[in-house]
Amino acid sequence: MTRIYIDADACPVKDETYRVAERYKLPVAVVSNRMIAIPDSPMIERVVVEAGPDVADDWIAEQAQEGDIIVTGDIPLAARCVEKGAHVIDSKGKVLDASSIGMALAMRNLMTDLRSAGVETPGGPAFSKLDRSRYLSALDTLVVRLRKPRFRMPVAPI
Repeated sequence: MTRIYIDADACPVKDETYRVAERYKLPVAVVSNRMIAIPDSPMIERVVVEAGPDVADDWIAEQAQEGDIIVTGDIPLAARCVEKGAHVIDSKGKVLDASSIGMALAMRNLMTDLRSAGVETPGGPAFSKLDRSRYLSALDTLVVRLRKPRFRMPVAPI
């Protein structure tokens, strides 16, 4: 069964994720290194990991399995999860998969290198209502696509 993991410390779309998960009866793990309020639902689990860099990311990457959905804006975490066959979506509704993760990782590394060299890089635009709407639509579409049975060619008898 598909499970949704939320990299929750800075996630602006937790409520939208809960709504989609409830609609499709999917379990959700809300992973953070501090207590975060979650709805009272048997389908939603709060996971509080130790404080420290990448501890929540490491926990999610260890738990993620093929077919799970990971909600994160962290590109290295996304790459680790895509490698395991999980589906990754960021808070603006962008789905990162095997065909797009390489470019996203290269761009992230380039920007990190530029900042390390003292170059001021532009920040992204502020999170908007349109971003929230795109996320909700993209997550719903992803869940529907994952729930459809895979088409299989009939096997002719020998």
